[in-house]
Amino acid sequence: MTEKNQKQKIVIIGGVAAGPKIMAKLLRTFGNFQIDLYTEEDMISYSACGLPYFVEGLIEDVNKLIVRTPEQFEQKGANVHLNKRCTKILPQEHKIVVQDTKTGIIQQVEYDKLAITTGARPILPPIKNHHLENIFTIRKIKDGVNIRNKIRDKDTKKAVIVGGGYIGIEMLEAFFKNNLEVTLIERKEHILSIFDAEISDMIAAEIVNMSKGKVKILTSESVVAFEGGNGKVEKVITDKGQKIEADIVVIATGIVPNTEIAADAGIELGVSNAIRVNNRMQTTVKDIYAAGDCIENFHLVSKNYCWIPLGSSANKEGRCAAINIAGGYDAFAGVLGSAVTRYDTMSISLTGLTETEAKKFGFDVISSTMTKKDKAGYMPDAENITLKLVVDKRLKKILGAQAFGNGDADKRVNTVAAAIAADQTLDNFLHTDMTYAPPFSTSVDPLLSAALVINNQIYKS
Repeated sequence: MTEKNQKQKIVIIGGVAAGPKIMAKLLRTFGNFQIDLYTEEDMISYSACGLPYFVEGLIEDVNKLIVRTPEQFEQKGANVHLNKRCTKILPQEHKIVVQDTKTGIIQQVEYDKLAITTGARPILPPIKNHHLENIFTIRKIKDGVNIRNKIRDKDTKKAVIVGGGYIGIEMLEAFFKNNLEVTLIERKEHILSIFDAEISDMIAAEIVNMSKGKVKILTSESVVAFEGGNGKVEKVITDKGQKIEADIVVIATGIVPNTEIAADAGIELGVSNAIRVNNRMQTTVKDIYAAGDCIENFHLVSKNYCWIPLGSSANKEGRCAAINIAGGYDAFAGVLGSAVTRYDTMSISLTGLTETEAKKFGFDVISSTMTKKDKAGYMPDAENITLKLVVDKRLKKILGAQAFGNGDADKRVNTVAAAIAADQTLDNFLHTDMTYAPPFSTSVDPLLSAALVINNQIYKS
């Protein structure tokens, strides 16, 4: 352990979002620290969320996704160790074991405080012949580069995406924008299953309609095998016997947290095997913190633990961890699962609990779904948005919202997120003084219209 007046040794395991955030925040404090970050990648801080847009071609230079370079951190006084994999944590000795992924050399590194930001990795389902060429996952910069190079090949005409979550939809957009014929296969009954079923189905129908015959969506169907020639994928085989031609395949069936070394060190895991932390990002082992996609979250509406890995949360958690590591005090209240994506001109967003989730947690649910123009109907750029607002009937507590459409759907969801965080009731919310002018909204905002419908239902019952 560090002697008095010596620099406190802070070790961070993992890069991308939370780890670099911790390092950046620590560098801005006045503490006397020696900061070392170890990552098994060959870069440290980049936007994984931007990869689909690089694949699409919206971003031409992949280096624009790099947030900070190792040199930028080192100029500030931190030490960045690339291509170094942490294989073991020794809490009693306050050490980690690190292996160089290129040379195989193993070393032990002392720490006073440790931050685990090991993130998550793609799930690879047990699909036969998944080793064939031109089958990809997308999580790292090199994945995006490889996929983009392949779709720019003149012989690449047909693509298959396995998985209908956010990444699946974003890759669907990228391929569609590059004039590929795309089939998306989802084993569940609905794509975007974090939404209520009827909202998911409406989104799927809109995607197919917007794609003019270039996109097919198959649900309740699983991929069981790939077939190919010369070591390259040529067909995707489903459990319903379909054989779908493919020049490229992206597997986007979800991710799992990288928590094996944490569990091996005796750190308690929680939901989905993510690391359990308190609101100061402290794990159950002294002097060890964690943040980012490898930790579980506390849901502000359900009051239950969950695992919702998002880049936005990772940055906030990293900041919180850094403040507490430095000896200050900060508490991260929890998450709402607020998220947004898009397909072509359609934005898709949600926050809080869906109606399905709310019922599971025992709320007395009432909801309203409506489609309205996002601004005055006579404005030439007015577009439809579909909103679903979910409320607890007895408590009049706002529980969540879902929205999609070619208009400004996400700003309505952000308004609901703020209302939930402020613990507003429906009565309070109805008096929200929202901005209005014809180019921006209707005189009664679509969100307030949905709230009024629920309010009327409550008082009629």
